[in-house]
Amino acid sequence: MTTHDRTTLLRAQFKDLHRSGCFVIPNPWDLGSARYLASLGFKALATTSSGFAWTIAHADNQAGVDDVLAHLQKLTAAVDLPVNADFEDGFSTDTAGVEANVARACAAGIAGLSIEDSTPRADQPLRSLADSVARIRAARRAIDAAGGDVILVGRAENFIAGRPDLDDTVARLCAYADAGADCLYAPGLTTDDQVAAVVRAVAPKPVNVLVGQAGFTVERLAALGVRRISVGGALARSAWGAFMAAAREIADHGTFGCFAHAASGRDINALMARPD
Repeated sequence: MTTHDRTTLLRAQFKDLHRSGCFVIPNPWDLGSARYLASLGFKALATTSSGFAWTIAHADNQAGVDDVLAHLQKLTAAVDLPVNADFEDGFSTDTAGVEANVARACAAGIAGLSIEDSTPRADQPLRSLADSVARIRAARRAIDAAGGDVILVGRAENFIAGRPDLDDTVARLCAYADAGADCLYAPGLTTDDQVAAVVRAVAPKPVNVLVGQAGFTVERLAALGVRRISVGGALARSAWGAFMAAAREIADHGTFGCFAHAASGRDINALMARPD
């Protein structure tokens, strides 16, 4: 199978996943974690801006577009699953740059891509609605020019940007849907009522919900009409938590009890081994 045919097939599979039911799309932070998640039977994966940034000693939203695109190319080649890209704000100050960068991401073999509306500015953590809609339209143009088979996800960042206004969140998501987003996503929702309001507002388009801590379950979110569930940087944070606790034990106490919970090197090698 050619690379083009493989990409086309994975994108078709990804679109099928969005048509009915509810699926979990976990977020690996590197190739090894992607390989492990694929081995568990998940049907698709999504990148995490924070998890990847930490692997190159950057804070979230500080990795450059070239680093992110290289990561996407490697990840899509490493697993036979559709990959949704966390593409932050499109990595550009203007819509022409967003369009060009999304075109490059499509060429990396992704099956989906999200564009968010937050900024790094504390005094203005969200972009204006007009600017945000223009960015979604720019991403839509790039995807359509590339064949139109990449899922475009519109993200309203209100609840994680310090502006937890449900009415504004819903208005933004509806505007992104009208601008061409195929799937809608408002990270930071924490209650059934919030989730139900978003699902209802953008129906019949699918909704992604972020689960970054205990609370929601797959069964509960499916009953609310959620189509897909991602975990953002939570798996990477979990790995970092175990690593940091182990390193602190060694540094602070000179003991190594932390290794009692370490995974087997033999098992990891078996998972990562390439066929001869």
